Amino acid sequence: MQRRFRLAVPLSALYDPAMTEPMEIFLVAPPGLEPTLAEEVRALGYVAEVTPGGVSVQGGWPDVWRLNLECRGAGRVLARIATFRAFHLAQLDKRARKVDWAAVLRPDVPVRVESTTRKSKIYHAGAATERIARAITEELGAPVADDAPVALKVRIDDNNVQVSVDTSGEGLHKRGHKEWVGKAPMRETMAALLLRMAGFDGQMPVVDPMCGSGTFVLEAAGIAASQQPGRDRSFAFEQLASFEPQAVAALGRAGGTTPPQFHGFDRDAGAVRGATANAARAGLAAATRFTAQPVSDLTPPVGPPGLVICNPPYGARIGNRKPLFALYGSLGQRLSEHFAGWRVAIVTSDAGLARATGLPLTESVPIAHGGLKVRLHTTQL
Repeated sequence: MQRRFRLAVPLSALYDPAMTEPMEIFLVAPPGLEPTLAEEVRALGYVAEVTPGGVSVQGGWPDVWRLNLECRGAGRVLARIATFRAFHLAQLDKRARKVDWAAVLRPDVPVRVESTTRKSKIYHAGAATERIARAITEELGAPVADDAPVALKVRIDDNNVQVSVDTSGEGLHKRGHKEWVGKAPMRETMAALLLRMAGFDGQMPVVDPMCGSGTFVLEAAGIAASQQPGRDRSFAFEQLASFEPQAVAALGRAGGTTPPQFHGFDRDAGAVRGATANAARAGLAAATRFTAQPVSDLTPPVGPPGLVICNPPYGARIGNRKPLFALYGSLGQRLSEHFAGWRVAIVTSDAGLARATGLPLTESVPIAHGGLKVRLHTTQL
């Protein structure tokens, strides 16, 4: 697999952070996981402010690049490039033309504009989109297209206009190496945040008894190996005027190696084959083991206790709820009988199913997941 952004030279030799004004950088998170994302961002060295739907930090373009490459929990990274007041469309048009679009956008790269409006005198989002798009086309010359690789997100709230550029492009859960995906998959970004919420420290072994495509196992192994989650994909920021290829390449670093202590089990042999292939593409084959096995045969791997984490079916979108009580009961029995000293974390939207494990679980705040509200249920055995 091709490795992107690899150039071992100092960032300061290629890009001077003092040349760019600090701006707000917003990292998107599922509602309920904003504090956990803030923990990760602070661990990367930033002062993070939790706001509904994500986390805000201050920084320049090098920080935008680094956060896209290294932050595991963010769904996407938005750079706030302009803010102003506007009470009517003519004022919006006039002030949009004063934005230094050339400092961010390229005249040869198409852009699309997406607007929302709330509690404002400009109440028609479509009209706002048209005015911003026309200002960009006439002032910069950049074409506007619905399928453009660069998206501007315009939010008008209480007559305050906030213009952001989506620097990620495709959602950051698309790491670039997972080809096989099972039913009702969990996004990699959410899995990374739930691992952190469950107490995963990057050192302990991890077991997923119902692993599907291997998301929890691969995220845990990638964290342990200090891999950059964005190392194998492209980003929308590569299409911006502010992009410095050599400076971004300087941010790249190779991951390390880790013992084979990340284990996934699934009764579906096809899922095991898919997860194994995903691990190989991610460069994590040596750190992971995937085995076809039902929950009723679950036993801990040789070695110290660690974390059992899983996202079992909960009947809300796939299948029927009633037969799942036996599955949760079997899981709880195996864990209580064989996993003394292990920490357990179970994702489910159904408190009744969580209770069916018979384990003394503590539930988290509600977390938005695919149109549902799930909770992380945890305990120490």
